[in-house]
Amino acid sequence: MVRKRKREAEEPIKGDMTPMIDIVFQLLIFFMLTIQFKTLEGKLAANLPKDVGVNQTDAEPKEKVEIRLKVEKPGTKLDPETGEPWSGEGLFKYGKDRVIAYSVGPKTMRNIDDLARRLQELHRADPEQAVTIAPYPHTVYADVVAVLDEVVAADFKDVTFMGAIPE
Repeated sequence: MVRKRKREAEEPIKGDMTPMIDIVFQLLIFFMLTIQFKTLEGKLAANLPKDVGVNQTDAEPKEKVEIRLKVEKPGTKLDPETGEPWSGEGLFKYGKDRVIAYSVGPKTMRNIDDLARRLQELHRADPEQAVTIAPYPHTVYADVVAVLDEVVAADFKDVTFMGAIPE
């Protein structure tokens, strides 16, 4: 008799998974029926141009101010943490000797402050104008962001970006 008890004790206990699966499905159904999404979560606030593309309107296109950025002198590359000349490995930033030419129509400037004054003049002349920022190759994000800061400071509302202009 002793041997029978040992064999019974050594057999693995098999649990029934059916009740566990039932509860999981009930919880899943409960959460699916009670969840409420915010109405604004699914909306993307994007003001797409209406004067180009498939759904063109017959409205007159707005006159655009096109700002072109072109690197005239790349400048020295510096280590972003120490400010010493770049070693050739890792991240780098450009020094103060970097020269960018900003073209607004036929007028070209090499100073961001001159660009800011020109943008303020253009905004005063027509506050509804749109601005397009068009960089040439070798322009970095910092250059574009500096121009964008000036465009926002001049209070332009409609800003678009172009890809790099081929040289």
